Amino acid sequence: MIQRKILFVCIHNSARSQMAEAFLNKFGGDMFQAESAGIEPGKLNPNVVQVMQEIGIDISKNGTQGVFYLFKQGKLYQAVITVCDAASAESCPIFPGKVKRLGWSFADPSAFTGTKEEILEQTRKVRNEIKEKVLTFIAEAKHLEYWN
Repeated sequence: MIQRKILFVCIHNSARSQMAEAFLNKFGGDMFQAESAGIEPGKLNPNVVQVMQEIGIDISKNGTQGVFYLFKQGKLYQAVITVCDAASAESCPIFPGKVKRLGWSFADPSAFTGTKEEILEQTRKVRNEIKEKVLTFIAEAKHLEYWN
């Protein structure tokens, strides 16, 4: 089976895109090869690392990278999926070739406030939303007409 290359993009590549990449590689690794990048790469969000570890996925060694760096390298993807708000998604470069472009909107864990436990709870909610969206994407993508 041919693995389709998918790129997840958000603002800093520190939270949402990292989770989406991890979930797609874990649950769809036979069909997909996922990467993630940010418009303005930052550093990995420790709360995201923690909530992913809670479900057995270790992203603590992941680095962050810029989407424009991948673009300049000439990397090609079958789909580019933004996981930030719509206004930020407009800043993403247009990748050449036959690329499926999708926009998934999720709250930004770096913007959460409250106690440590409240922030973790909000981050878990986003984690679970991303997991469900990735699982739906995998199920839909199994149909050949999805890629036409």
